[in-house]
Amino acid sequence: MVGSSLTLIFGSLVSALVVDTSSWVTYFAHRGPSVIDETLAEGRMYLSPVVAAELLSGKMTPRQRAQLESFLLDLPLCPHGLEHWMRVGRLRAHLFLTGVSVSTPDAHVAQCALDLNADLLSEDHVFSTIAQKTALRLLN
Repeated sequence: MVGSSLTLIFGSLVSALVVDTSSWVTYFAHRGPSVIDETLAEGRMYLSPVVAAELLSGKMTPRQRAQLESFLLDLPLCPHGLEHWMRVGRLRAHLFLTGVSVSTPDAHVAQCALDLNADLLSEDHVFSTIAQKTALRLLN
C-alpha cells in the first residue's frame, strides 16, 4: 500500500524504507542488497527529492538518464512541504548542539525517514552519527 509508512505484509507490520544516494548507486551497479528489490515489490519505498537530484547529476547516457527518470517517477516522494524543511532545520540545529555538523541534503534524507517512521538504508557513515543522536533507524 503506497502512501502509508507501514504496510501489512504476510501478517506482519513492516516499515517503509528510504534509500540514500550511496545505496542507490551500489544497487544500480548490481551490487546492491535484495532488500531494495523486496521493498520496491512491496510498495514500501519512498524517494527523497534530493536523492533524485543527486542520482540524476551523475554521468550517464541520454538513454540511461531517461530510464532513471522513468524509474524515479514511479516512486512515491517523501513529504517535503515547508513543515518538513522546518524539521530539517531543527534537526541540523539539534545535531550541531551535540557537536555534529551535517549537510542540509543529509539532514533532509534523515528527516524523510523520521517523518515516515521508516528505516534508512545508506552506506554513508554520517547517518550512523545521526542515528546515535536521534530516533533515526538504519537498516543494516
